Order: sequence, then C-alpha cells, then structure tokens
Amino acid sequence: MAPKVIKTDCILCVNSCGIDAYVENGRLVKVEGTVENPVTEGVICPRAEALVDYVYSPDRLKYPMRKVRGNWKRITWDEALNTIAEELKQIKEKYGAKALAVYSGSIGVENIELAGFAQRFRGVYGTPNLLSVEGNCFRSRIMARQMTFGGYPIEEPWNSKCLIVWGQNMDNSRMPMAAKIYKALDSGTISQLIVIDPKRIPMAERGIHIPIRPGTDCALMLSMLNVIISEGLYDKEFVEKYTLGFDRLVEHVKQYPPNKVEKITWVPAEDIKRIARIFATNKPASNVPGTCALDQHINGFQNNRALALLQIVTGNIDIPGGWVSIPFIRLGDLRVTEISEPIGAEEHPLFRRFWGRISPYGQEMLFADAVLEGKPYPIKALIVNGGNPALTLPDTVRVRQAMRKLDFMVVMDLFMTATAELADIVLPACSFLEKSGVGYVYGVTTCITYALLRKKVIEPIGESWPDWKIWTEIGRRMGYGEFFPWKTEEEVIDFFLKPSGLTKEQLDKEHPEGAYYAQKKYQAGNYRTPSGKIEIYSETLAENGYDPLPVFVEPSKSPASTPELFKKFPLILSTGARIPQYTHTQLRNVPVLRKAAPEPIAEINPDTAKRYGIADGDMMTVETVKGQIAMRAKTTKDLAPGIVSIPHGWSEANSNLLTELEPRDPITGYTEMKALLCRVKKI
Repeated sequence: MAPKVIKTDCILCVNSCGIDAYVENGRLVKVEGTVENPVTEGVICPRAEALVDYVYSPDRLKYPMRKVRGNWKRITWDEALNTIAEELKQIKEKYGAKALAVYSGSIGVENIELAGFAQRFRGVYGTPNLLSVEGNCFRSRIMARQMTFGGYPIEEPWNSKCLIVWGQNMDNSRMPMAAKIYKALDSGTISQLIVIDPKRIPMAERGIHIPIRPGTDCALMLSMLNVIISEGLYDKEFVEKYTLGFDRLVEHVKQYPPNKVEKITWVPAEDIKRIARIFATNKPASNVPGTCALDQHINGFQNNRALALLQIVTGNIDIPGGWVSIPFIRLGDLRVTEISEPIGAEEHPLFRRFWGRISPYGQEMLFADAVLEGKPYPIKALIVNGGNPALTLPDTVRVRQAMRKLDFMVVMDLFMTATAELADIVLPACSFLEKSGVGYVYGVTTCITYALLRKKVIEPIGESWPDWKIWTEIGRRMGYGEFFPWKTEEEVIDFFLKPSGLTKEQLDKEHPEGAYYAQKKYQAGNYRTPSGKIEIYSETLAENGYDPLPVFVEPSKSPASTPELFKKFPLILSTGARIPQYTHTQLRNVPVLRKAAPEPIAEINPDTAKRYGIADGDMMTVETVKGQIAMRAKTTKDLAPGIVSIPHGWSEANSNLLTELEPRDPITGYTEMKALLCRVKKI
C-alpha cells in the first residue's frame, strides 16, 4: 500500500514551510516540500527533511515529571496539573497575580495555539507578565513601522528592480524567500542587488557587496538619505502628498555626509554615494533586513526607523516591489483585559503602549531583576512554553540564577532542555505533527495574509499533549473553566479561523495547500497615524523624550565609544549567525543534523586569526568583559577583518555567556548582541 500523503506545514522556524508528510501504518516515514504551497513553493531545509528523526527521537519527553530532592520522578497528568494549580493559587494568594510570569518562546511565533492559550491563561490568572521573544527580536521592527506608517508594511523583494539585503544570509535562514529572489535575479526582474553585511554571503556574488562595521547601519542609512535628498533624487510628489516632517529630515541628514560616515562605517564615501543613487533611481526598490540584524543593538529601534525613511523618501511604499500595506485581520483573539502593568512598562513605556494600542508583552530583559531584586515587584513563579530562555536570553549566568531562586517553575516542551532542567515540573508537549491547528504566515514570506489547516499527521508520542489542552486543563483546575470552553481541536480551529472568513472544511477539502484571506494594498494613503500621514518626524517619540528622527548612536562598547576597552578587547563580536541545521537551541539531538554540523564554529578572517597565532580548525577562546567560551575557528576571507562571528543556541559554547542584560535600547529595552567587543586566544 502506498504511503498516505498529508499536506501540512512545518513550524520549526518562522518560515512555516508547506510540507507533504508521508505516513505508513500510522508512522511518519518521509517529508517533502509542498510544491503547490503558494508561499514556500516546495522549498524546505535540512531541518524539515529530518523531521522523522526529530519526532521519533529517543530523547522525547513522554510523561509528566516532578523534581523530588534534585531527581526527576514520573507522575501522572492529574498529579502534575493539580500540583501546578495548587502552587499557582498559593502564589497568587501570597504575592498577587503579577508574581507569575508566563514565557512564550520563539515557537510561539509560529504556533498560534501555543501563543494564544498562553496569553489566555495569564490574562485570566491576572498577571500582566507575558514575556516573549518579542522582547529582543522582531517587535522593534514592528513598533518602528507602526509608529511611522500606522501599520506594518512588508517587503515584496521578488518584484523589486533594486533590492538591498541588510545583515542576513537567506540561504541559511529564509530559504523560501531566497529561492524567490534567485528566480527574480535569473529572470532579470531584480537588476540591482546590494548586500550590506560584514560577510560576503553567497547572495552577494550576484550583486554589490558592502562590508560594514557591525553596529553602524543607522549611520550608513542616514548618509544614503543625505545623498538622495541633497542630489534631488527623492520622490517629491510622494513626499509632499503622503508624509509629514520631511523638511526636518532635510536639515537632519546634513550631519551625515559620506566623507564623515566613511570613518564610522568602514564603507568608502564613493560606495555610499553609489548605492544611494542606485536605490533612488531603480524603482521599485526594497530594503530587506535580517530578523534580528538591525534590532539587537542599543540603537535598534532607530535602525528600523531609518530603514523605513529610505523607503519613504524614494516613494517605494504601497507599490509592487516596494513595502506594501496589508489589511490587519487578526485570527481568533484569546486576550483578556489587563488590569496592571508588566515589568518594563515604566522603563520602556512605548514598548507597552502608544496611540491607545496596548502591547501584551512585558520586557523580558527585566525578568532577572524582578526575581533577584524585586524590581519593580517580585516575580515568584514562571511557566515556560515553546522556548529555552536559560540559553537564549542574554547573561545566562544571571538568568539561571533568577530561575533557581523562583518559588515554582513549570516547563512545557518536547525535550529536557537547559530550561526544563531548572524546573519543578516538566510537561511533555506534542510536536506540531501530533496535533491539528491553524498554520499562518503574516508578512514574513508572502506579503499576503494566508492560512493553512495544520493537520494531525501521527498520534502523540507517549503521554504528550497539545499545548492548548495543557493550558486549558490547568485553567479548569484553577477554577477558570468558563474561560476555556473548547473541548476539541476542531473547536479551537474554528475559533481561530472565524475572523478570516475561511472554514476548516475549505482548508481541508478545497485548499489543502492553504489559502489567502486578505490582499495586499497597492494604494498609498489612509495611514493609521495620528496625522493620517506617514510620520517621518515622530511627535510621539518627541513627546516621550526620544529622538523624533533617527540618530546614529555608537554601540556602548566599540572602537569609538570605549577606546581604552578596545585596546584590551580589540575585535568586534557578532552573535547569532544562522546555519540551516538548527533553529535557535533546537535539533542538536538529531543525529543526521549533528553529523552535518557537529560543533559550534567561530568565523574569523585569516589575517585576523594569524595575528593571534590561530589557524583554520584550531580551538580558541572567545572572551568579552562578561565571560569566555571555547569554539573551533573557521577562517574565511568572506568575513571582514577585525570581526568574529559566532552562532547561538549551543549549550557547550553558549554565546549568552558573553552578552549582557544591559545596556538597553531606551525605547524598546532590547539588549546588544550584534556589535560587542571581544578578544580571542588559541587553546
């Protein structure tokens, strides 16, 4: 009998690629890309290809466990849920609801049930402290665009004539988008490609490569604006009709002439002029930034604002191949009214709210302070779902110290992660292949709002449960049953799909590859800002004491800002380089992937390595003011001299032993992870 083919999607990362899952006798045997999926068009990565080994890993958590005198003891679901409910009731009675924090990790970005039910529970419980990867990842970009446009216009690079890629290697991290861009390059749709990156990535071979000093992107953007405006290359009609504050920008960017910015960025003045002219005179044009490349800086929010201004002054907004607006249609919303402020609301008020829009997130970078110092109030309990913050948050030592001090901690996961090891109770969660749900993409790859029925492929492994069921059962035992009325996955799916106008039956029978439910808007105007126009100059930022126009700020530790420290730590460190085998801390226990990428690798220019007596393949230490780790060196001429680039997510060489929880971007609270100072030494 031929295997049954089930069309669903993979949510090991944000790309949410369509997959064909082959099943024989109830067992997953193979995974391929869904060619007819309109978003990812059959493209998948090594992680998806290894899903069989992932889902059947012998390391899977198969039943609930409780830590008893330092050892793990198997318990029943009833015992686990009743214990959790009782502990959480006691926490609330003794310290108040906000003493609980709920952490939703990166998997919550792709898994709407996981993220939605986590929000539901913490709201019903009464805590404002939903902590998330949004506290140091993508939300900075969302905020910057919302504060400029009133919404979140997104890139459409495969229809661009000119494309600038900022700080991302899509061949390793966003393969579906890379495939579309290569097609556009081959067809001649994209005639001008510029890659701005300290490393010459594969895509740079198809265009102009601009190596830049990490942490200076904002200065380069402002200098490009200087050229475009001073040479009259901006779109006068668009600027006059749809924007506010251009006259102030004209004066502002005079501070950033190319000759001055060359010394800041390492980019020659003539190259700054060249790429500015190319971008301004080849319409449509689009800037595509890496997921965190511009965000994880002390100036990350303003990086994103400056990038938006490049699109605006050239009129590359709401046209095919530019940045395109999408009607905002939220899938089923599980949030409930909040009555108190989360951690970070006082320090970073715009991260919490502006224009009456309230973010559901607290600032996770203040979690350790709340636990260890009681600032602004003590957090005593933590529930972690879909993440591994003991490895992924900056300053691992302090974060783990905080977790150990908690009165109570619960982790829901497929595996015994570094975070789970610190918990009191661990609950086995299903993989996305073992439950039904709603797959969706909003602006990551498609520029069109899209949904897919994520189908159950196999039965749950061991005693694992889907996330929505875990949250629901905890809620019911807490006495919140009226807020958790869903009894089946079908009811959950119907709830999430209702606002889209799509039905489960449509996605099951008519569109197993997924379907669009909102179209992009190729018409400028009607921006949801206070002025109704695109706000180049932000009164909102000014009123809150921030720079209303982007200003370049040096990294807190750099050759320019801390020259004495630079003598001791004379190299620039960037953390978070992606490889296709792993997503953050996941999948290192899958043999086929571990064989392809067996250990963490630090990339360094051969001339830089030679200065320290390091050859390709040598083990070396990488050290910052915060800590030290050991990694194997890979020398490559593709990386600019003076820089060390390392991946994240490795427990045996944890990059977050090198990072700090402070200083933070004053607007968002994001920490610096991309432009640190370090030194290396051969072992």
